[in-house]
Amino acid sequence: MKNRLYFLLVPVYVAVFAVILYINGVFTGNITDMPNLLINVGFLLIIGVIFAISFVSFARVNEFSASLEKAMDGIRKDYSERRQNLWEDYQGRKKIFSVLELDDAFRKYQKKMRSYTTKHGMSQVADIEDYINEELLDQVGMTYFNSTVSGTMTGLGILGTFLGLSMGLGSFNGTDIFTISDNVGPLLAGMKVAFHTSVYGIFFSLVFTYVHRCVMSYAYDTLEEFLSLFRECVEPPVSTSDENMKAMLLYQANLANSMKELTNLMKGQADSQIKGVEQIVDRFTEQMEKALCTDFNKLGGTLNRVCQEQVIYSENYKKMEQTTQSLISANITLQKTVEALLDRQDNIEKQMRNQCERLDETCNLINEEISNQLFTLGQMK
Repeated sequence: MKNRLYFLLVPVYVAVFAVILYINGVFTGNITDMPNLLINVGFLLIIGVIFAISFVSFARVNEFSASLEKAMDGIRKDYSERRQNLWEDYQGRKKIFSVLELDDAFRKYQKKMRSYTTKHGMSQVADIEDYINEELLDQVGMTYFNSTVSGTMTGLGILGTFLGLSMGLGSFNGTDIFTISDNVGPLLAGMKVAFHTSVYGIFFSLVFTYVHRCVMSYAYDTLEEFLSLFRECVEPPVSTSDENMKAMLLYQANLANSMKELTNLMKGQADSQIKGVEQIVDRFTEQMEKALCTDFNKLGGTLNRVCQEQVIYSENYKKMEQTTQSLISANITLQKTVEALLDRQDNIEKQMRNQCERLDETCNLINEEISNQLFTLGQMK
């Protein structure tokens, strides 16, 4: 009901106009003071023009609110059916609202969102409130004009007051009690003008202020509700695929470094083990030869074979290091392959969108052609 409260201005204005005409004797044919009537009618006509402009602006605000409510109904219906984010459906829509200013603002929002789109998703999200906001509502509803109407009404009332007093005092002449009594009539007529203009000026100011605040309050509440619903159901989430890729590559690099350090460590341990075994063999052989005077060449050969096996063991670890490097190269190749697949998917998606747009245009042309042919057939009949 608040969004249509501005219709109250029409009966209030007509009622006040009728009362002023009745007081001045227009309906009874007994017009006693023509200047008073002309001044009041002139003031009321000025107020009527102001009310007409405000009425049109209120109608635009009402259309603005109704368009937002219709869009919200559509969003709620789509979301209840799909239970998922609706940005894929809304990012290409050319007409969502029934108000031109809202559609233009939403197209700017779509353009900004497309600039944030990467091959892996949305890098960041624009705020819908930067485009559809209270400033746009104030522009549509001519708030800059309506905010001055109340003061204008009060000013007109005060102007009529001084004008009526000036008229009464201007016709007041005489210096004694006998001549003054003859000028009381014109003075009272001027005061009548002052009183009438002040009364309906202040009355219209109060009524207009109430109507204006109710209509704009309803529109602001509707706008806030739409912004909240849009952020919840339509606004796309920020894609984290790039961050995930970077984290995976960083993890793989750290893993490769750890394996390399482990290989170097094991390689160092193998070399130290070989040297240690050789020293042990030499010292053991020397001690045994001294103690028993026995030839331990065979035993030394066996221990030498052990050392050779340690060398082979070290070479195996070197091969393991090479295998690790190959694994890292394979991971990098896999990453490039995944990126190529993502690029191909993006290209396929763009081609499918272009095809859909072409199909839509073709269907529209066919529908227009059929409509024209039906209209032509109807005229021929």
